[in-house]
Amino acid sequence: MLWKLDTAWLMMAVASVTVMSFLFGLIMDAIMADDGFGPFGNMLLITGGFFAAVLIANVHGIRMTSLGFAVVTGMAGAFVTLAALALVKAALARL
Repeated sequence: MLWKLDTAWLMMAVASVTVMSFLFGLIMDAIMADDGFGPFGNMLLITGGFFAAVLIANVHGIRMTSLGFAVVTGMAGAFVTLAALALVKAALARL
């Protein structure tokens, strides 16, 4: 899906996801407090996880036929990334 976008649409997609990720990052920072990565760190993890999930799904042959399916895939990847790294951070803090 991302491979077929031209430059303008790809930049709009990155900008949209980044802005929404910052809002989610602020919310997650308020919820997770010291267990999180700060609003900017959460934003980077959410944005990276979103696009990584979409790209990994494309590499494995999953076709994103609708925008809704791509968004659900990206959001799932974003929050799995954030949760997994928060779990690793919490485990390392306990050692």
